[in-house]
Amino acid sequence: MESKTAIVLGAGGFIGSHLVKKLKEEGFWVRGVDLKYPEYWNSYADDFIIGDLRNKEIVEKVLNKRFDEVYQLAADMGGAGYINSGDNDAEVMGNSILINVNVLKRAEQVGIRSVFFSSTACVYPEYNQMDPGSINTREDTVYPAAPDTEYGWEKLFSERLYLAYNRNYGMKNKIARYHNVYGPYGTWDGGKEKAPAAICRKVAKATDEIEIWGNGEQHRSFLYIDEAVKATIDFYREENYFEPINIGSERNVSINELVDIVCSIANKKLNKKYVAGPLGVHARTSHNDLITKVLGYRPSEDLEYGISETYKWISSQINNVK
Repeated sequence: MESKTAIVLGAGGFIGSHLVKKLKEEGFWVRGVDLKYPEYWNSYADDFIIGDLRNKEIVEKVLNKRFDEVYQLAADMGGAGYINSGDNDAEVMGNSILINVNVLKRAEQVGIRSVFFSSTACVYPEYNQMDPGSINTREDTVYPAAPDTEYGWEKLFSERLYLAYNRNYGMKNKIARYHNVYGPYGTWDGGKEKAPAAICRKVAKATDEIEIWGNGEQHRSFLYIDEAVKATIDFYREENYFEPINIGSERNVSINELVDIVCSIANKKLNKKYVAGPLGVHARTSHNDLITKVLGYRPSEDLEYGISETYKWISSQINNVK
């Protein structure tokens, strides 16, 4: 029997590379597309095309037929140091909008009925994320819109674009809002890394103190990559729900608490040194009532396990660089 086919756009990235691996384990023939290969491991894709999805000719080349499953994770993005600085807004917005316009136009042309779009928790209004005790990221609270970054505004616009294709062209696109996905084989240095990777790196290199942006009381939830990939695939294949949905954890910790968890795993006692830096909203966590209703989904919330796996991998990377 012929294998089912999937294409992962953004397959050189963190979530995309893990998604390719999982689809291969399920027996799919997989094409990966990105500007680069995965940085820290070999891609599991059967066919990997290096290409710029801002270029419509490239999109026409890679989306040259109907695929059984299409995952669109390609975007210009990074951690708080990249997204919240304000220095990269024009590139972040322009690049990602071009990609999504090209992908949707081509998908509709070749008869692809459904594209999975990776959105973000950054679409939620800043005014609902000021107090750790009263965070509100229920999916229907995204309006009146007030994201705290242009990255969030771009993702919110792109969500509307995917939904417009559903209405106007009868597509069945799926939209997931990721909340701080982390794990091994992701960016851990250079300015685009997310908080768990940055803290693991800092702790692994530290001997007596660790620098923390702000006062360390910013609150976030973090979802391990394996759980994020499973929820992504399960939601894409769900046949009845076509509005945006959260994929994240409801376990909320402060950055100070996250540092303590990493220090415990590393068996280190470090002094916290608070410094100025981009912070983002004060408090964000996932709200999972909807995804639990639609998929019966509940993540394990085992942050210690996920951080342990991530710390071990980043430590090995640091040791290999020496």
